[in-house]
Amino acid sequence: MSEITPDIVEAHGLNPEEYERVLHALDREPNLVELGIFSVMWSEHCSYKSSRFHLKKLPTEAPWVICGPGENAGVIDIGDGQAAIFKMESHNHPSYIEPYQGAATGVGGILRDVFTMGARPVANLNALRFGRPDHPKMQHLVKGVVAGIGGYGNCVGVPTVGGETNFDPAYDGNILVNAMTVGVADADKIFYSAATGVGNPIVYVGSKTGRDGIHGATMASADFDEDADAKRPTVQVGDPFTEKLLIEACLELMATDAIVAIQDMGAAGLTSSSVEMATNGKTGIRLDMNKVPCREEGMTPYEMMLSESQERMLMVLKPGKEAMAEAIFHKWELDFAVIGEVTDTGHMVLEFDDEVVCDIPLGPLAEDAPQYERPYVSQQEYKAWAQIKPLGEIPESTNIGADLLKLMASPALASRRWIWEQYDSQVGADTLQTGGDAAVVRVHGTQKALAMSTDCTPRYCYADPYEGGKQAVAEAYRNLCAVGARPLAITNCLNFGNPQRPEIMAQLVGCLEGMGDACRALDFPIVSGNVSLYNESKATGGGSAILPTPAIGGVGILEDSTRMMTMGFKNEGDEIWLFGGDAKDLGQSIWLREICGAVSGKPPVVDLESEKQRGERVRALIETGKVTAVHDISDGGLLVALAEMGLAGDLGCELSTELDTVQAFGEMQGRYVLTTSNGAALENAILIGKVSGTAVAGIPLSDLREASDSFFRDWMEG
Repeated sequence: MSEITPDIVEAHGLNPEEYERVLHALDREPNLVELGIFSVMWSEHCSYKSSRFHLKKLPTEAPWVICGPGENAGVIDIGDGQAAIFKMESHNHPSYIEPYQGAATGVGGILRDVFTMGARPVANLNALRFGRPDHPKMQHLVKGVVAGIGGYGNCVGVPTVGGETNFDPAYDGNILVNAMTVGVADADKIFYSAATGVGNPIVYVGSKTGRDGIHGATMASADFDEDADAKRPTVQVGDPFTEKLLIEACLELMATDAIVAIQDMGAAGLTSSSVEMATNGKTGIRLDMNKVPCREEGMTPYEMMLSESQERMLMVLKPGKEAMAEAIFHKWELDFAVIGEVTDTGHMVLEFDDEVVCDIPLGPLAEDAPQYERPYVSQQEYKAWAQIKPLGEIPESTNIGADLLKLMASPALASRRWIWEQYDSQVGADTLQTGGDAAVVRVHGTQKALAMSTDCTPRYCYADPYEGGKQAVAEAYRNLCAVGARPLAITNCLNFGNPQRPEIMAQLVGCLEGMGDACRALDFPIVSGNVSLYNESKATGGGSAILPTPAIGGVGILEDSTRMMTMGFKNEGDEIWLFGGDAKDLGQSIWLREICGAVSGKPPVVDLESEKQRGERVRALIETGKVTAVHDISDGGLLVALAEMGLAGDLGCELSTELDTVQAFGEMQGRYVLTTSNGAALENAILIGKVSGTAVAGIPLSDLREASDSFFRDWMEG
């Protein structure tokens, strides 16, 4: 094997201090296979070395949490002996390099995280961030990502039911593609990844291993430079039809008693799956690399261990169950190979052509991986660095109706119809709602339903990381309440720039503190998640970082799906109520940015106590049938919320008082618009008008609909 030089070490993403740790762990020089394994296991993507210290502070427990962070996905009890299993993951760097396959394999990877724990996937969601629509590369990126999500999700037979899409110049050189999957399992049949039982066979199933995706995890742990396109070979290639077969084969085997442990091969492929299984089981592992199914000639152990070829799983089986398991996988036309065994050595040992090509103690690879408490500036120092201008004198709109029309046509608020029409949201026949505040999917064969939403407001997080982190969690909570669901838990995808910059680290720490406080106050624990750092691009000049984007995926339960609420106006004459009070200012509002061209002021503060009380009140009103429509107020403020309700129900409204600019477009948090029939009065809410006619703020619904549909239609046809 080739000699390990400083250049080779640097090419593997290890700094000199980390390489010294490798030498200390092995008590000798590593060979190339061993160096590659340390490289991916110690990458930011796999080890969370810059964030682990702060992640430990997040609340992860509740009586309904069956399994929190640390496994493939989080697990919560949803009653009747059933569990919901869910997680969100990033596929940012691959999607910028190769948008179709990057997004497609992001969906495939998150599906495997969920069904590897015994769940049948029931819903996919996504959270997408793109740069300026007029950026020369952006139309290509949007088309590719949306086609990749649709192409994979539609073929694999899991409905794509919700998500969000933002545009901002900060994502010009580094888009974000976050994918979320929710599944349902029997609570007494959850599968975990701990490899136990010395001598138990280790089995490889699924697709063959190729050379695609080698160093994918390392690539995802560095920022972009000018040669991003040269990294295309590090992007995996997915096959949704194979994934569908893999889901069915795994679930069929899971119905037997054959499986001891199971792990999908995601980032770092065979390396991370085997290391995590052995580490979680406090055992060792021996693999015969000659037995790994390969689709290319002459593959080396280095390539096999670092490949991120898709649609592959690793299992530990009970002895004697191999033939039965093999028959199941061959029935589904998938590869099946016994490639090793569980040992008691505490080491990962790889053999190839009758030689030991790797022998690494597992402790340093996983539990004892480097962990950094990166320096960060205080929140006050951060705000000085971020240079957020004070709001100053609040401008007045010269024409509120015209401003509403312009907002509805802006990339920030325009209809995402062009996107969601490319996704199959109805496959499985259990989807009850898409396009509202939260998606709702029936738990098959029951009266229950799961509500789910992805949320984050990156401009708030940039202006004030702590308040932005709180708001991301509160927005998810509010969206679930608005459809009548009781919020249960969240997953997250923490997308930030280079953590070695103290200002970026301050964003991460501030957002996590805000998220943690919100989760505790709202009884809304974090059960799974992902960290994606180094989302920066030198290609756009000056090391530009993305906006801090801690995307939140919230899940809640509706005990009776017939009580589900939607946001569209229902009946002529229904009264419209504002619950939560008038807005106080226009800080960081969409109106300020789109109409005045200004990004200034503080983001709206989230009062967590009020948020919880209002959410519970809204759920009670829905449960008792006292309201006919509910919509939370978020981007664009009250008038945009009313326009969205009007478009959803194809009915207009008449307001009893004229709104000023702040009342119309301010984005104060914790607020809802509710409608009632039969003159029912709502306590602690303000009666602001009634459902009537075919216009909102004097603008015909037909004009609002045309404005809302025009952005994507004109952009994609242009």
